[in-house]
Amino acid sequence: MKSAKITAKGTEVTIFQKEKEDYISLTDIAKYKDSERTNYIIQNWMRNRSTIEFIGLWELLHNPDFKGIEFDAFKNEAGSNSFTLTPKRWIASTNAIGIISKSGRYGGTYAHQDIAFEFASWISAEFKLYLIKEFQRLKSDETRRQQLEWSVSRTLAKVNYLVHTNAVKKHLIPDDLSKSGQRFVYADEADLLNLALFNKTASAWRKEHPHEKGNIRDAATIEQLVVLSNLESFNSELIKEGLDADTRLKRLNQIAIRQMKIMLENKSFKKLEG
Repeated sequence: MKSAKITAKGTEVTIFQKEKEDYISLTDIAKYKDSERTNYIIQNWMRNRSTIEFIGLWELLHNPDFKGIEFDAFKNEAGSNSFTLTPKRWIASTNAIGIISKSGRYGGTYAHQDIAFEFASWISAEFKLYLIKEFQRLKSDETRRQQLEWSVSRTLAKVNYLVHTNAVKKHLIPDDLSKSGQRFVYADEADLLNLALFNKTASAWRKEHPHEKGNIRDAATIEQLVVLSNLESFNSELIKEGLDADTRLKRLNQIAIRQMKIMLENKSFKKLEG
């Protein structure tokens, strides 16, 4: 789970990602108003009928498992003097996903950015603007870093591709083969790697994405590019060993599956991504 911190108007606010969605700490936002009574501030906000309607509508739009009947009951009670609502009660009763109650190191109440900005607006319109500005800066920095990492991985794959094509030229292309024939051999070997990693050829990907710029490798993730670079090196060695294409494809596919699994599960690599 990736987490980050931003500072808005002197208040440090924690953000973490869950399933590629950003959740912002309501507890930290509440500290801008009163650092000693954050739970009370959040509960006071959740007592409002307008709040219930907003977070309920958000759930209806994003959560197919949201319990609408319980939501209607809360909406009918909201605003009365006796009505109280905590984040945990809201989550347990409605199966909500837009608000999260966490314990541990990053404990507190978090909410999806849409809901968190609404809460910040209730706290202070000025604070909300500073919070949005810092959040946008954070996301911009993340995008630039990911683009740089992708570019480095793409360059590495291209460098290893030179090693790969050299092995193809030396061991698979006869000296008397025509230029056009050589291009077919190179293309076949490139597609062997594509099949091993992406389970499709470059032309098949192009048919599926007729309006996309670039090629199948330009659309690859950082993890895929790292594995592709490794596959190019492996295939070079398999070619030198004289293995046929079918045998190499099977071996390369096994390697690709194993390495992608490790890559996606490895915490240090996730930390590298940001």
